[in-house]
Amino acid sequence: MAVIRYSEKVLEHFRNPKNIGLIENADGQSTVGSPACGDQVSMFLKVEEDRIADIKFLSYGCASNIATGSIITEMAKGKTLAEAKAITWKDAVDELGGLPPVKIHCSVLAIDGLRAAIQDYEEKTTGVKSERKVDEMAILDELKKVIYPKNGINIVDTNMIRYLSFEEGTIYIEVSLEETDVFKQNVLEEIYEHLEALPGVDKVEIKVVEY
Repeated sequence: MAVIRYSEKVLEHFRNPKNIGLIENADGQSTVGSPACGDQVSMFLKVEEDRIADIKFLSYGCASNIATGSIITEMAKGKTLAEAKAITWKDAVDELGGLPPVKIHCSVLAIDGLRAAIQDYEEKTTGVKSERKVDEMAILDELKKVIYPKNGINIVDTNMIRYLSFEEGTIYIEVSLEETDVFKQNVLEEIYEHLEALPGVDKVEIKVVEY
Protein backbone atom coordinates (compact mmCIF):
# COMPACT_ATOMS: atom_id res chain seq x y z
CA MET A 1 0.00 0.00 0.00
CA ALA A 2 1.43 3.39 -1.05
CA VAL A 3 2.24 5.88 1.69
CA ILE A 4 0.76 9.35 1.16
CA ARG A 5 3.28 12.03 2.06
CA TYR A 6 2.13 15.50 3.11
CA SER A 7 4.02 18.78 3.37
CA GLU A 8 4.69 20.19 6.84
CA LYS A 9 2.17 22.97 6.17
CA VAL A 10 -0.57 20.47 5.30
CA LEU A 11 0.15 18.59 8.53
CA GLU A 12 0.10 21.83 10.52
CA HIS A 13 -3.32 22.83 9.16
CA PHE A 14 -4.59 19.29 9.72
CA ARG A 15 -3.40 19.15 13.33
CA ASN A 16 -4.34 22.75 14.16
CA PRO A 17 -7.03 23.82 11.67
CA LYS A 18 -7.95 27.49 11.51
CA ASN A 19 -11.53 28.78 11.47
CA ILE A 20 -13.11 25.43 12.30
CA GLY A 21 -16.71 25.48 13.52
CA LEU A 22 -19.95 27.07 12.41
CA ILE A 23 -21.40 30.60 12.43
CA GLU A 24 -24.89 30.98 13.81
CA ASN A 25 -27.15 33.02 11.52
CA ALA A 26 -24.50 33.06 8.81
CA ASP A 27 -24.99 35.51 5.95
CA GLY A 28 -24.06 32.77 3.50
CA GLN A 29 -23.46 29.06 3.86
CA SER A 30 -22.99 25.92 1.80
CA THR A 31 -22.41 22.19 1.98
CA VAL A 32 -20.67 20.41 -0.88
CA GLY A 33 -19.51 16.85 -1.39
CA SER A 34 -20.92 13.76 0.26
CA PRO A 35 -19.83 11.56 3.19
CA ALA A 36 -20.83 8.58 1.05
CA CYS A 37 -18.08 9.53 -1.41
CA GLY A 38 -15.57 10.23 1.33
CA ASP A 39 -15.40 14.03 1.65
CA GLN A 40 -17.76 16.85 2.59
CA VAL A 41 -17.22 20.51 3.50
CA SER A 42 -19.60 23.10 4.94
CA MET A 43 -18.73 26.81 4.84
CA PHE A 44 -20.24 29.74 6.77
CA LEU A 45 -19.74 33.46 6.07
CA LYS A 46 -20.32 36.78 7.77
CA VAL A 47 -20.15 39.65 5.29
CA GLU A 48 -19.63 43.36 6.10
CA GLU A 49 -19.36 46.06 3.43
CA ASP A 50 -18.79 43.49 0.70
CA ARG A 51 -15.93 41.84 2.61
CA ILE A 52 -15.74 38.49 4.35
CA ALA A 53 -15.57 39.58 7.97
CA ASP A 54 -15.64 36.03 9.32
CA ILE A 55 -15.56 32.55 7.81
CA LYS A 56 -15.66 29.08 9.32
CA PHE A 57 -15.88 25.54 8.04
CA LEU A 58 -16.79 22.01 9.07
CA SER A 59 -15.14 19.04 7.43
CA TYR A 60 -15.95 15.38 7.00
CA GLY A 61 -13.00 13.66 5.42
CA CYS A 62 -9.27 13.14 5.38
CA ALA A 63 -6.27 15.25 6.43
CA SER A 64 -6.21 17.02 3.04
CA ASN A 65 -9.89 17.88 3.32
CA ILE A 66 -9.34 19.53 6.70
CA ALA A 67 -6.12 21.26 5.65
CA THR A 68 -7.60 22.74 2.47
CA GLY A 69 -10.67 23.98 4.34
CA SER A 70 -8.37 25.62 6.86
CA ILE A 71 -6.05 27.31 4.34
CA ILE A 72 -8.85 28.50 2.06
CA THR A 73 -10.76 30.13 4.92
CA GLU A 74 -7.53 31.85 5.95
CA MET A 75 -6.98 33.07 2.39
CA ALA A 76 -10.57 34.33 2.03
CA LYS A 77 -10.94 36.11 5.38
CA GLY A 78 -10.85 39.89 5.00
CA LYS A 79 -11.07 39.81 1.21
CA THR A 80 -13.83 41.32 -0.88
CA LEU A 81 -16.32 38.85 -2.32
CA ALA A 82 -14.83 39.34 -5.78
CA GLU A 83 -11.32 38.67 -4.47
CA ALA A 84 -12.48 35.56 -2.60
CA LYS A 85 -14.25 34.19 -5.68
CA ALA A 86 -11.00 34.59 -7.63
CA ILE A 87 -9.11 32.20 -5.32
CA THR A 88 -8.43 28.93 -7.15
CA TRP A 89 -7.69 25.41 -5.96
CA LYS A 90 -4.20 25.80 -7.42
CA ASP A 91 -3.66 28.87 -5.20
CA ALA A 92 -4.64 26.78 -2.18
CA VAL A 93 -2.37 23.89 -3.15
CA ASP A 94 0.56 26.27 -3.66
CA GLU A 95 -0.12 27.91 -0.30
CA LEU A 96 -0.01 24.49 1.36
CA GLY A 97 3.28 23.64 -0.28
CA GLY A 98 1.68 21.03 -2.50
CA LEU A 99 -0.69 18.10 -2.15
CA PRO A 100 -0.37 14.49 -3.29
CA PRO A 101 -2.08 14.21 -6.71
CA VAL A 102 -4.62 11.74 -5.31
CA LYS A 103 -5.73 14.40 -2.80
CA ILE A 104 -5.97 17.46 -5.05
CA HIS A 105 -9.73 16.94 -5.38
CA CYS A 106 -10.00 18.09 -1.75
CA SER A 107 -8.81 21.58 -2.71
CA VAL A 108 -11.36 21.66 -5.55
CA LEU A 109 -14.10 20.70 -3.09
CA ALA A 110 -13.11 23.44 -0.62
CA ILE A 111 -13.09 26.10 -3.36
CA ASP A 112 -16.54 24.89 -4.48
CA GLY A 113 -17.72 25.31 -0.90
CA LEU A 114 -16.37 28.85 -0.66
CA ARG A 115 -17.94 29.94 -3.94
CA ALA A 116 -21.25 28.26 -3.12
CA ALA A 117 -21.40 30.09 0.24
CA ILE A 118 -20.73 33.41 -1.51
CA GLN A 119 -23.43 32.60 -4.07
CA ASP A 120 -25.85 31.81 -1.24
CA TYR A 121 -25.14 35.24 0.31
CA GLU A 122 -25.55 37.03 -3.02
CA GLU A 123 -28.84 35.28 -3.75
CA LYS A 124 -30.17 36.19 -0.28
CA THR A 125 -29.19 39.86 -0.59
CA THR A 126 -30.38 40.38 -4.16
CA GLY A 127 -33.40 38.10 -4.02
CA VAL A 128 -32.36 36.69 -7.39
CA LYS A 129 -31.56 33.00 -7.55
CA SER A 130 -28.84 32.08 -10.00
CA GLU A 131 -30.16 29.61 -12.53
CA ARG A 132 -27.38 27.73 -14.22
CA LYS A 133 -28.17 26.49 -17.70
CA VAL A 134 -26.95 22.94 -18.10
CA ASP A 135 -25.50 22.26 -21.52
CA GLU A 136 -22.42 20.46 -22.79
CA MET A 137 -20.14 23.42 -22.00
CA ALA A 138 -21.46 23.57 -18.42
CA ILE A 139 -20.89 19.81 -18.11
CA LEU A 140 -17.30 20.18 -19.35
CA ASP A 141 -16.73 22.97 -16.83
CA GLU A 142 -17.92 20.63 -14.07
CA LEU A 143 -15.71 17.81 -15.34
CA LYS A 144 -12.70 20.13 -15.07
CA LYS A 145 -13.14 19.80 -11.31
CA VAL A 146 -12.41 16.07 -11.54
CA ILE A 147 -8.67 15.61 -11.08
CA TYR A 148 -6.81 12.58 -12.40
CA PRO A 149 -4.75 11.51 -9.36
CA LYS A 150 -1.81 10.20 -11.36
CA ASN A 151 -0.79 13.65 -12.63
CA GLY A 152 -2.93 16.16 -10.70
CA ILE A 153 -4.51 17.52 -13.92
CA ASN A 154 -8.24 17.55 -14.64
CA ILE A 155 -9.72 14.86 -16.89
CA VAL A 156 -10.77 17.35 -19.58
CA ASP A 157 -7.32 18.87 -20.10
CA THR A 158 -5.77 15.38 -20.11
CA ASN A 159 -8.11 14.46 -23.02
CA MET A 160 -9.73 11.63 -21.09
CA ILE A 161 -13.23 12.70 -22.18
CA ARG A 162 -13.70 11.15 -25.61
CA TYR A 163 -17.43 11.72 -26.08
CA LEU A 164 -20.09 13.81 -24.37
CA SER A 165 -23.77 14.50 -24.98
CA PHE A 166 -26.75 15.67 -22.93
CA GLU A 167 -30.16 14.46 -24.05
CA GLU A 168 -33.49 14.59 -22.20
CA GLY A 169 -31.94 14.71 -18.74
CA THR A 170 -29.27 12.06 -19.38
CA ILE A 171 -25.54 12.73 -19.71
CA TYR A 172 -23.67 10.25 -21.89
CA ILE A 173 -19.88 10.17 -21.51
CA GLU A 174 -17.03 8.09 -22.85
CA VAL A 175 -13.95 8.20 -20.62
CA SER A 176 -10.55 6.94 -21.71
CA LEU A 177 -9.20 4.77 -18.89
CA GLU A 178 -7.22 1.57 -18.90
CA GLU A 179 -8.99 -1.34 -17.28
CA THR A 180 -6.03 -1.85 -14.94
CA ASP A 181 -5.76 1.83 -13.94
CA VAL A 182 -5.61 1.90 -10.14
CA PHE A 183 -7.40 5.28 -10.12
CA LYS A 184 -10.26 4.16 -12.36
CA GLN A 185 -12.86 3.82 -9.59
CA ASN A 186 -11.84 7.12 -7.98
CA VAL A 187 -12.29 8.97 -11.26
CA LEU A 188 -15.66 7.38 -12.02
CA GLU A 189 -17.01 8.14 -8.54
CA GLU A 190 -15.89 11.75 -8.84
CA ILE A 191 -17.62 12.10 -12.23
CA TYR A 192 -20.89 10.75 -10.87
CA GLU A 193 -20.70 12.97 -7.78
CA HIS A 194 -20.14 16.16 -9.78
CA LEU A 195 -22.59 15.55 -12.61
CA GLU A 196 -25.51 14.05 -10.70
CA ALA A 197 -25.68 17.28 -8.65
CA LEU A 198 -26.32 19.45 -11.73
CA PRO A 199 -29.88 20.76 -12.10
CA GLY A 200 -31.94 18.96 -14.72
CA VAL A 201 -29.69 15.90 -14.76
CA ASP A 202 -31.65 12.71 -14.09
CA LYS A 203 -29.06 10.13 -15.10
CA VAL A 204 -25.35 9.83 -15.89
CA GLU A 205 -24.18 7.01 -18.16
CA ILE A 206 -20.43 6.46 -18.41
CA LYS A 207 -18.72 4.16 -20.87
CA VAL A 208 -15.06 3.38 -20.19
CA VAL A 209 -13.02 3.00 -23.35
CA GLU A 210 -9.35 2.31 -24.04
CA TYR A 211 -7.53 4.24 -26.78
